[in-house]
Amino acid sequence: MDLHQTDENISNSIQVVSFTVGRESYGVHIEKVQEIIRMTEITHLPQTENYIKGIINLRGNIIPIIDMRMKFNMETRDYSELTRVIVVNMNEKLVGIVVDSVSKVLELPEKEIEDPPDIVHGLSKEYIDGIGKLKEAMIILLKIDKVLTAQEIDMLSEKAEKTAKKKKLKKEEIN
Repeated sequence: MDLHQTDENISNSIQVVSFTVGRESYGVHIEKVQEIIRMTEITHLPQTENYIKGIINLRGNIIPIIDMRMKFNMETRDYSELTRVIVVNMNEKLVGIVVDSVSKVLELPEKEIEDPPDIVHGLSKEYIDGIGKLKEAMIILLKIDKVLTAQEIDMLSEKAEKTAKKKKLKKEEIN
């Protein structure tokens, strides 16, 4: 095996964290993923869109949580043992996305990634970076920074901080 060829192959591929929502497989560039956690208790945020599930406290960081099934207008279902929250860097802010399951980290050769069609399974092209072709399936590569607008993220972060402060005050009043 030629080492030069191996280096060239590595540099011409991307790594993605693959996950499922409904029947579809999606991927997010690994550099956007902070961590993956099991589903946990979520504090509700009032007066928000239905796909915004609320906030969690992750080691002192308040993380807004969005449900990808609801964001993509899919049928809702109860969370299971396989449900995960992928904490991603979305427009310079940490946001958790609820997915049905996380599969694995994939290395996709760039030559196996095609430009997206205008609409893929109800998703507009603006949300999709490309379509990765695998031997057994295809994976929709998301532009994670486009799932929420910068304004939505700012509004969500502001509400999350206010709710976290109120909740903290209530706990301090009890003690």
